[in-house]
Amino acid sequence: MSKVIITSGKRKRAVARAILYPGTGKVRINKVPLDIIQPKIAMLKIKEPLLLAEKISNKVDIDVTVNGGGFNSEAEAARVAIGRALVEFSNSNAVKEMFLNYDRALFVPDVRIKETHKPNRHGKARAKVQKSYR
Repeated sequence: MSKVIITSGKRKRAVARAILYPGTGKVRINKVPLDIIQPKIAMLKIKEPLLLAEKISNKVDIDVTVNGGGFNSEAEAARVAIGRALVEFSNSNAVKEMFLNYDRALFVPDVRIKETHKPNRHGKARAKVQKSYR
């Protein structure tokens, strides 16, 4: 039986689920090949863990499903999911240490989210209505 690994990554409202299985190095994001993802900056961000762990990433195929958030949040969620999958597949502490030393966000998700809107305010969560007593 082939080794299949399922991991997830989050960023703001975006959630990514990565399925990794033995293959030839193909990566698809929402059934689209990684090389034709637009905008290019998001594609480069997703490629980072693949380039760092190139020996491992050439031996596996990765399917990532991402939804929620904007394109940047989706890219960051996908890179967390891919990074975690590669670490779990390699089963070595060296890859995990390499990711953590390069950029902690490749392995540990960023938990910050937008502050929720409060009642009786205008605009943003902390914006208050100006008042004058004179």
